[in-house]
Amino acid sequence: MKAIQELLGGIRWDKEFAKGRFEVGYYDRNMDEIVRLSLRAMHFTDGDHYFAFHVVDEEGEVHAIPFHRIREVRKDGELIRQRGLEPRHL
Repeated sequence: MKAIQELLGGIRWDKEFAKGRFEVGYYDRNMDEIVRLSLRAMHFTDGDHYFAFHVVDEEGEVHAIPFHRIREVRKDGELIRQRGLEPRHL
């Protein structure tokens, strides 16, 4: 399986592969669920090796999402990458 960094890079920089509608699902610890966002809603910082992207919520608050919280990627509604949830640490 490709590393998530490679997959996101391919979506952003490979014009042929990037054709389509992409969604990324990340694990939100506060809601204890997967949140799915359109790639268009994400703000990427080149060279950041910890945070995959930043999103702005409905209240205008910015959230930084680390790579390890990304659980799935969909292209045109089809699941192209999935990573399971790890058990919570007690």
